[in-house]
Amino acid sequence: MSSRLPATFRQFGVATRAIAIFTLALGVIYPLAMTGAAQVLFHDNANGSVIQVDGKDVASDLIGQDYSKDPSLFQTRPSAVDYDAAGSAASQYGPNNKELEDLIAKRRAAVAKLEGVDPSQVPADALTASGSGLDPAISPAYAALQVNRVARERGLDVAKVQQLVKENTQGRTLGFLGEPRVNVVTLNADLAAMN
Repeated sequence: MSSRLPATFRQFGVATRAIAIFTLALGVIYPLAMTGAAQVLFHDNANGSVIQVDGKDVASDLIGQDYSKDPSLFQTRPSAVDYDAAGSAASQYGPNNKELEDLIAKRRAAVAKLEGVDPSQVPADALTASGSGLDPAISPAYAALQVNRVARERGLDVAKVQQLVKENTQGRTLGFLGEPRVNVVTLNADLAAMN
């Protein structure tokens, strides 16, 4: 038994040193390095991409908001979680799900009525929720559909609202990933800043 005791203590010493080294490397150095890299390379995103209007923090351009009660603002995609970040998730409805089909028909009618267009003109992203339910972006087609209503409700020139949409339109990520998109949160913040 006395011959095993030193080996046990050696293993304990190795384990203790490994824990200390890995705690320092992965618990202190790595997080500080990643935080520093994020601050240098992605400063706005690392700090929450906060949007200010009149010097006041109003939103993050990474998270969609519910604008459905204000027709003078651009509308985002539907949210499966009512824009509650704590419940961020998709509905998991399949394409042949009757509930989803009914929900899409209801949304199509509501958007067509709000915009004063034929239901066939309503883009797909106005009908389906994003995977997270918090997506702040819509297609340029959905933004264009809303321009006349927003200009009318806010008493603005249509060309000015179209210019704001253009300024808030982002191209494909890295030039080839995804689709062009309009960030509704930043667009509505720009509209609010005009008044």
